Amino acid sequence: MKSDFFKYQAQTTPHPLALEISHANGSYIYDKNNTAYLDFVAGVSACPLGHNHPKVVSAIKKQLDSYMHVMVYGEYIQKSALELAKLLANNLPKSLEKTYLTNSGTEAIEGALKLAKRATGRSEIIAAHKAYHGNTMGAMSVMGFEERKQAFRPLLPNINFIEFNSEKDLKKITKKTACVILETIQGGAGFIEPTKGYLEKVRARCTSVGTLLILDEIQPGIGRTGKLFGFENYNCIPDILVTGKGLGGGMPIGAFTASSKLMDLLQVQPALGHITTFGGHPVIAASALATLKEITESNLMQKVLEKEQLFKTLLVHPLILQIRGKGLMLALITPSSEITNTLILRCQEKGLILFWLLFEPRAIRITPPLTITNDEITIGCQLIIEVLDEMYNQ
Repeated sequence: MKSDFFKYQAQTTPHPLALEISHANGSYIYDKNNTAYLDFVAGVSACPLGHNHPKVVSAIKKQLDSYMHVMVYGEYIQKSALELAKLLANNLPKSLEKTYLTNSGTEAIEGALKLAKRATGRSEIIAAHKAYHGNTMGAMSVMGFEERKQAFRPLLPNINFIEFNSEKDLKKITKKTACVILETIQGGAGFIEPTKGYLEKVRARCTSVGTLLILDEIQPGIGRTGKLFGFENYNCIPDILVTGKGLGGGMPIGAFTASSKLMDLLQVQPALGHITTFGGHPVIAASALATLKEITESNLMQKVLEKEQLFKTLLVHPLILQIRGKGLMLALITPSSEITNTLILRCQEKGLILFWLLFEPRAIRITPPLTITNDEITIGCQLIIEVLDEMYNQ
């Protein structure tokens, strides 16, 4: 399979990890030799209930027995998609009441940016340096990392950038600004949290000049910070909320949510303001609905902060300079990219899956399933310390 993988399937880097996957269950992934790998990454935050969760699998199979794709998004009433949108509304502030379901987080970003322009009649968009919102052309335009996008210019015009957590930069938000788009916690930058009431101040500035605030919760959302959505930790309600990844429970999904007043603008002038064939796909919506029900009805979110503290207690080492992030969205910061690369690759050899972050080369991603047990956390952290000891004592 490996030779065919490189011959027929496009890769995104010159050196992919290239594990040949046989199956996955719970917190473990298994290769073709039935070697078990403890998963501290969860599909890059996309599997909050771990792999092959029985309630998610059951919901998918039940929907498959009824029907799959029947019509483009928004035309037919399909129970799983409708119940998913309703459950989201029931767990969000009243101003976030209507959801548009998409195929991916980056598509949801595109829809949110379009909605902001349509609602305000303005063209300027403000994003943050070191932001990551996806890789389609609009989402890439608000990526705050020139090295990753310079080869694809020209991108969207009239995009300006501010420093995340910089209060003085907020004056750049004016009555010409259609929207400010921020990650609630910056992901690719190294899991940077807002500090000193930053998001509250952004919210106030946007309100004062009539600018819409879009919060990208594709990574911190769906229970990962101990709240259903990360913004609940920072006293800041967005005008448009974007989610994806973990919402699908391992299936591809995205969504953007706003008030009915805003969302209904996509129906007129022009009609079909945002359309998709497979957004809200009933099988994927069934998976997402089962995932969201389990997270909101169980005690998983209550245990997230306890598990965060366990990680921070166990991961103490001279080569770990800092642990950033919140809940089960954590990044270990080492002294160098070489140490980070060695740690990730050696841990995989020993049966533990870690991963990189996009823009911070010293960072190591730890975003396990919310269902991970304390024993599994302990096993994985012991492996990390073991590998770090080997490097430190060389």
